[in-house]
Amino acid sequence: MTTPSPLLSRHGAVEAAGADAGVAAHYGEPLREQRALAAGTAVVDLSSRGVVTVTGPDRLSWLNTLSSQQVTALQPGESSELLLLSVQGRIEFDARIVDDGGTAWLIVEGAEAAPLAEYLNRMKFMLRVDIADASAGWAVVGSTAAVPEWATLVAWQDPWPHVSAGGYSYATVAEENHPGLERPWFEYLVPAAELERMVADRPLAGVMASEALRIAAWRPRIGAETDDRTIPHELDLLRTAVHLAKGCYKGQETIARVHNLGHPPRRLVFLQLDGSQHTLPAAGSVVLAGDRKVGAVTSVAQHYEMGPVALAVIKRSVAPDEILTVLDGDEPYTAGQELIVAPDAGQVVGRQTGFLRGPRA
Repeated sequence: MTTPSPLLSRHGAVEAAGADAGVAAHYGEPLREQRALAAGTAVVDLSSRGVVTVTGPDRLSWLNTLSSQQVTALQPGESSELLLLSVQGRIEFDARIVDDGGTAWLIVEGAEAAPLAEYLNRMKFMLRVDIADASAGWAVVGSTAAVPEWATLVAWQDPWPHVSAGGYSYATVAEENHPGLERPWFEYLVPAAELERMVADRPLAGVMASEALRIAAWRPRIGAETDDRTIPHELDLLRTAVHLAKGCYKGQETIARVHNLGHPPRRLVFLQLDGSQHTLPAAGSVVLAGDRKVGAVTSVAQHYEMGPVALAVIKRSVAPDEILTVLDGDEPYTAGQELIVAPDAGQVVGRQTGFLRGPRA
């Protein structure tokens, strides 16, 4: 996004930083906004996101050959997620994809749109496809509920936490107990020039609210939970973004090898932080097991029900029942684990925590 969102002119808006710069972190009441977003009565401005379009009759079969996901038969309006990997199987791009019958829409982080469009243009060769960075013309608006008035808009519905065809769950809970079920998620593509009119008087939540719900749903985000070494297994992304039985693509050998061995080197974990402090640790804070550094916090938020929560990527070898310490400078925060990715793939381990969320239905 090259210019700030017009919704930053709304009363109380405070601009976000980092990957979400250009949209509101909140509009003055972060926890109230979070409750409204969770209830489906508010929407969140995500127009800092990038949008890449792929048109042409070969678009889906071509994306299928490049990516980790089976999208050849993607039906109009159907949503999926795909990864573009390095030869070593490391995540280079993570794209939300929805096809409208003539265009494949790829929603990505704002900083990823131009590099993704450039990469795709390099890879098209003689195929009948056209690629464009369409970010300037489109705004993304998120919601936990379908918006009937926007039924004609292109909308991506997050498949998380359901295990897609050809996918595999590395989680430590059965799908019917996964906390991601508490966060249905839609991302609508709204013409940028129409954003203010389309949102009108609808209640707004800032990205602090959507991030808190994302963390509680164990949903990884590119650029937050990822670094230049991340492979999909570490984040449970075989669940929604990898088809284990599709044809060859770059990085497939690593996907298969690590999956067959069942030992990704790191694992995503949900942390419930000691709420006695009045501050939150910063993303990037060190995670300690005893006095041993075992990882880092990747995302952190104040959840409207659970209090301070975080995602972290830690070494696979960390004991599932170990109470961890998050160290932000000299400030320590005690952290109880909820396992997301099992230490051994396919091994279902009961949730081990120091600070348990309530039971799920």
